[in-house]
Amino acid sequence: MNENLFASFITPMILGLPLATLIVMFPSLLFPTSNRLVNNRLISLQQWVLQLVSKQMMSIHNAKGQTWTLMIMSLILFIGSTNLLGLLPHSFTPTTQLSMNLGMAIPLWAGAVITGFRNKTKASLAHFLPQGTPTPLIPMLIIIETISLFIQPIALAVRLTANITAGHLLIHLIGGATLALMSISTTTALITFIILVLLTILEFAVAMIQAYVFTLLVSLYLHDNT
Repeated sequence: MNENLFASFITPMILGLPLATLIVMFPSLLFPTSNRLVNNRLISLQQWVLQLVSKQMMSIHNAKGQTWTLMIMSLILFIGSTNLLGLLPHSFTPTTQLSMNLGMAIPLWAGAVITGFRNKTKASLAHFLPQGTPTPLIPMLIIIETISLFIQPIALAVRLTANITAGHLLIHLIGGATLALMSISTTTALITFIILVLLTILEFAVAMIQAYVFTLLVSLYLHDNT
């Protein structure tokens, strides 16, 4: 109970060197590959899930948008795997760091917007001024639409950071309360432990849902600009 509540969000260090790079690279080692003619059940299940998600996300895109399929699927695999690994005890979750999430959101958003200005210049500029806008409101609407455009990557990063961080804090608090209540009331501690188990199951779902939401929004931004 004396542990700092935010200790699990501090980047781990060894000999004064941050391990964030190694932690970010680690999830890619968990996905098996096979050179066999007939895949085993694990790889077949992995391929089926990837095909299902890619079909759902990329079916709305034209030929130019579908060239981003590999990047979109790599993104959802990376975010989902890091979120799930962060639920292990004494582990570090990179997606709780706003700086890292901004590092993912800003380049993807910028790439989609630049693609839109290159391929659909008139349509992209038309988003800043809806049709039929009264003349006195034109300057205000342009400012509002510009701000909303630049807020998109910030909203992406903050949404992912807030949801993952909130879940970790709740697990930490309820786990600490369970340990404290064991010496006071066994019945209350058991009820708290059941809540902790249910919350952990919920966090597994949240980890996957947030990866899907982040990637889906990037896909929608891309769809609007291709």
